[in-house]
Amino acid sequence: MATILGISAFYHDSAAAIIKDGEIIAAAQEERFTRIKHDAGFPSNAVKYVLDEAGINYDNLTAIAFYDKPLLKFERLLETYHAFAPKGLASFVTAIPIWIKEKLFIKKLLYKQLEQFGKEKIPLLFPEHHLSHAASAYYPSPFDEAAILTIDGVGEWATTTICHGKANEIQILKELHFPHSVGLLYSAFTYYMGFTVNSGEYKLMGLAPYGNPSSPQTIDFKKKIFSELVDIREDGSILLNMRYFDYGTRLRMTNNKKWETLFGIAKRDPESSINQSHANLALAIQQVTESIVCALAITAQRLTGSTNLVMAGGVALNCVANSKILDEKIFDNVWVQPAAGDAGGALGAALATHHIFYKQPKIISPEFDSMKYAYLGPGYTGKDILKVINKYAAVYEHYDNFDELTANVSKKIAEGNVIGWMQDRMEFGPRALGNRSILADPRNPEMQKKLNLTIKFREGFRPFAPSVLAEDASLYFATDKLSPYMLFTAPVNKNIQKPEPPNYYNLTLSERLLHIRSDIPSVTHIDYSARIQTVSKEANPKFWQLIHDFKKISGCGMLINTSFNVRDEPIVCNPENAYSCFMRTEMDYLVIGNYLFDRKRQPSF
Repeated sequence: MATILGISAFYHDSAAAIIKDGEIIAAAQEERFTRIKHDAGFPSNAVKYVLDEAGINYDNLTAIAFYDKPLLKFERLLETYHAFAPKGLASFVTAIPIWIKEKLFIKKLLYKQLEQFGKEKIPLLFPEHHLSHAASAYYPSPFDEAAILTIDGVGEWATTTICHGKANEIQILKELHFPHSVGLLYSAFTYYMGFTVNSGEYKLMGLAPYGNPSSPQTIDFKKKIFSELVDIREDGSILLNMRYFDYGTRLRMTNNKKWETLFGIAKRDPESSINQSHANLALAIQQVTESIVCALAITAQRLTGSTNLVMAGGVALNCVANSKILDEKIFDNVWVQPAAGDAGGALGAALATHHIFYKQPKIISPEFDSMKYAYLGPGYTGKDILKVINKYAAVYEHYDNFDELTANVSKKIAEGNVIGWMQDRMEFGPRALGNRSILADPRNPEMQKKLNLTIKFREGFRPFAPSVLAEDASLYFATDKLSPYMLFTAPVNKNIQKPEPPNYYNLTLSERLLHIRSDIPSVTHIDYSARIQTVSKEANPKFWQLIHDFKKISGCGMLINTSFNVRDEPIVCNPENAYSCFMRTEMDYLVIGNYLFDRKRQPSF
């Protein structure tokens, strides 16, 4: 039996994954164990976990795959510094010694780190970064043939690739090379809006709908992006005007003086107030990004002739752009890797090794796909819960009957309580999908504000996602597609929408935020859209049962579902993480397995 370990590390979102004869057994990000958001270090804890979950000793591995080619990336760095010289000296002096000391000899470094697990020199392979992304998208997908679109910041040289997957082969058809990058263009605006690159892109996407699409300022922003920042070709490839960008040679994304002159607004300081101009600029770049992604998808369809599209890379987490591809009906079917960013590269590297290097056939799963609905992380035992109970003298109720638990918890949600919900194995990727979630009533108009400010401790404009019974999704949303990974948006149905008040865009951002837009106001974003998760009984029977019981009480077959963490912390991994997070917020109840914890009854923390 061939068992392959995949690793991503040393940039951001380090992770490990393991497959046996092509079956995905386990995968997890290192941040969940170390509690360091976007941990870039060697994923020792994740490697230990996936080996344990697979029941295999390190020395019995068939191969190890690292998610990119460091020597090719080093070549790109040197050529970039040479091309822009003498600019970028400070960045060069900072980056190159680290590369020479550590990253340049990555094979030696990896073997040294892996010695903690065994002494055998397991074969070590290095698929290219975008091939790892492509493999992570194609091989777990439900298709035996598909166009593959990968878009991110940058791998070695490639920033975007169009490939064709057929049987067990992936053929690269087109590549866009650094410094011209859709991902880095979007990240530049993330930076200029005062958010953190490689994590704040969600915030930029969430802010965009607050922009006024008919405002002369928004229209002017788009014109300036098209005329000064980016030249978009018919096939979706782009050329960036590097006079406006500093990421090639400096330790920042943008030339702030040029941007301020171009757009008439200064770079926003982190944590400072957000005004309408910021929202309009966010909307402008979101719309530009959508046009680029759709053009790339059209090219992918033309080159492959396929009716199926699979996607990965950080930009594939832009669920609004993904939905635009569906809306434009470019493909009949679109499937996005739930761990589309660099963490998913660990899985893709292992899959590329299995199918391409070892020439093994692609397996089509009888389920939705072969990702096991992304529940690939660590689980826990009753003993783990009891340890937490004993450590903190926690007060609890235990339910022998899970049906009684969900009936009680669903009633508490309907009464306006916020629930921390932890069940079974942790999700792989950035989304909580019902196993490490914070849950609440979407009908409650106060719930978005409460969750943002007193539970998540994050910006008030951030939207929340609904988890809806798959069989009920069309009752609330204009969609007929399954969306188990929260990677697409859909409009809220007209019959449950509330009209906008007169002079809507004359209201302040906060006044617009408080406007009740539908019968499910706390999951309806300001543009009447929602990032939906469809929950089937087959995918997650426990989560489905809870939502189903909530429907019995409320008549509403959905819940607010947000990740079980607070701002700047990773999603909780184990029962102790969950209890600690619960006690540091204003969540009302916590459920771990069959145990229920009432916040009011807990000892001081």
